[in-house]
Amino acid sequence: MVDPEVSLEVSCGLPPGPDFADLAVLAERLGYRRVWIYDSAPLWEDPFVHLALAAERTTRIGLGTAVLVPAERSVMAMAAAVAAIARISDGRFRACFGTGFTSRIAAGQRPMKLAALADYVTALRQLLAGRTAVADGQPVRMLHGPGLAGPRPLDVPIWLSVFGPKGAGLATEIADGVVGAPHPTLPTATIMSGTVLDPGEDPRSDRVLEAVGPWRVVDWHNAYAQGGAAAVDALPGGSAWRDALEALAPDGERHLLTFEGHVTHLPDRDRALLEHIDTRTFVGDPERIRRGLARLAGFGFREVVYTPAGPDIPRELTAFAGAAHNS
Repeated sequence: MVDPEVSLEVSCGLPPGPDFADLAVLAERLGYRRVWIYDSAPLWEDPFVHLALAAERTTRIGLGTAVLVPAERSVMAMAAAVAAIARISDGRFRACFGTGFTSRIAAGQRPMKLAALADYVTALRQLLAGRTAVADGQPVRMLHGPGLAGPRPLDVPIWLSVFGPKGAGLATEIADGVVGAPHPTLPTATIMSGTVLDPGEDPRSDRVLEAVGPWRVVDWHNAYAQGGAAAVDALPGGSAWRDALEALAPDGERHLLTFEGHVTHLPDRDRALLEHIDTRTFVGDPERIRRGLARLAGFGFREVVYTPAGPDIPRELTAFAGAAHNS
């Protein structure tokens, strides 16, 4: 994908749900390098179930997670799940982990600390290697007999979604790649949303707003979750958005609504923000999309994860692949 001289893999990211395997089949046919699946128990179904279904129905496309949340599974359960997908996909699986900002906030909890993430990933690596790790103060090991899992060591790439100097330093120590800012030594992927315009289409058409809106309103979600009323009120339309949310739930339950519809659909209070969202970044004709991808490659990214949204995901995947293929 993209121009031959640009070393950039083009992948896609999708939520786990009833259409995931069908869309993975489509993504493989369209030439996407990898399909990444989201993970957030309060928002979506279990990703490993849908990864297994997709692995059974595809043969070439890579599979990845963007991103797994350690706090949602014990490290022993995670090792068994990773081993299963690695086996079913015949080695096409990449596991990426993060601190779980959205999923943790949506459950009324703080994101994991980097130190806890480091301990978890280190223990997971030990388990996949067939060694003994420590979990909950006790030694644990993969005891799967012959034929019940792939032989250890299991060679599964482990990536991290981290940001800032501390995150980059941790990735250097324990990861094979990064989803985040370009890393000085590790391959780095970035996640982006957008849509390819039909000929003559207005960048602020209803179709465009529906297609990019679920991702573009996340700025308001994050502002409220991180900085509270003052932070979200500073954004255009933020005060009215907050009033609508707070009127629906008492103070102790507002975290249940902050990320409602996160990157998939638009509650009415989010729809009111559409007049304020960015419809310039990765919104345009195929040539504009290709120029944007070339810029990402120039920044040092080696993979872009396109995350379509809106009511017609097959249309979005097809149009974006056509643009990236330079056709």
